[in-house]
Amino acid sequence: MSETFIHPSSFVDDGAVIGPGCRIWHFSHIMAGAVLGPACNIGQNVMVAADVILGRQVKVQNNVSIYSGVICEDYVFLGPSCVFTNVKNPRSEISRRDQYKTTRVRRGATVGANATVVCGVEIGRYAFVGAGAVVTHSVPDHALVEGVPARVVGWMSRLGHRLEFDEAGRAVCPESGRSYRKVNECVYEEDDI
Repeated sequence: MSETFIHPSSFVDDGAVIGPGCRIWHFSHIMAGAVLGPACNIGQNVMVAADVILGRQVKVQNNVSIYSGVICEDYVFLGPSCVFTNVKNPRSEISRRDQYKTTRVRRGATVGANATVVCGVEIGRYAFVGAGAVVTHSVPDHALVEGVPARVVGWMSRLGHRLEFDEAGRAVCPESGRSYRKVNECVYEEDDI
């Protein structure tokens, strides 16, 4: 694992936990109480708020805001300029810090560029949120969601390939050869069934 790197233009507040091998690039701010697991890569102009948890090797692209209440499990990818919210009904004149909702992004999921994730949802394992989507409801494992509001339009393999299912409800990832099965609008890796 490479050494931890924090660009001199970035701020890491006392009380933030930075795992070994993390790389934090220009003009970013990691607030006290944030936890970054090993080998995270934080792009330029990223804000990671207090009480955010990022797992192992989370990749955060440029201009991303991750607000309190967000938990990203291992190997999550957050695309450029995506945004998370943490209050359902914000108002400037009313403090709702005691009402932050938890948003969980499960292992291996991708959130595309300029997507917005409304608080209180869960994005499933290896799911893929398309660029510009607005996620207002939880996303199943392996689902590909697009649009405003985001809707399931397909299914993705662990390696990020769109799956094509046969009449028996089976698909194979073209890169890994791993088999998948669709049962009642849920997708499982064959090894997990």
